[in-house]
Amino acid sequence: MQDESRAGEGAMTPLDPSQVHVLRIRAFLVAAPAVLAVWALDMAMGRELGLPPLAVPGAVLLLALLLVLVYPARRYRRWGYREGGDEIEIRRGNVIRVRTIVPFGRVQHSDVAQGPIQRAFGLATLILHTAGTHGASVPLPGLTHGDAEAMRDRIRAKIRQDLV
Repeated sequence: MQDESRAGEGAMTPLDPSQVHVLRIRAFLVAAPAVLAVWALDMAMGRELGLPPLAVPGAVLLLALLLVLVYPARRYRRWGYREGGDEIEIRRGNVIRVRTIVPFGRVQHSDVAQGPIQRAFGLATLILHTAGTHGASVPLPGLTHGDAEAMRDRIRAKIRQDLV
């Protein structure tokens, strides 16, 4: 069976390794309030339910640790892209695998976005906007800011060249 990351015209380019840290921080920001909320509920109602102290918060904490430490690395490994002469292919997804091919001729405009977590790691997201409603914005996160801007400029140049 052929490796999915090697299918097509060439190998997929992985995201910048710092993207794993960005994904972990985002997962922590989701998991921490949940753990704290379950811990507070356990303190308030744990005796009434007859459960051992900290049993439920411990289980939720274990799940949160998996969410923060294991899942982001798996997510990172499933992302990749390949820039061709007239299109870009983006692959992502663990359970539901998505392969998106964006012909440069369909790109209406593009953005380079950086949130505060990405900015701390020098990363950015290239967003390609195409005509249509479903999938009209195609994000490619985990690029260095310079790479995202360079890719945006190359795509813009190819679009201008096609218009001439």
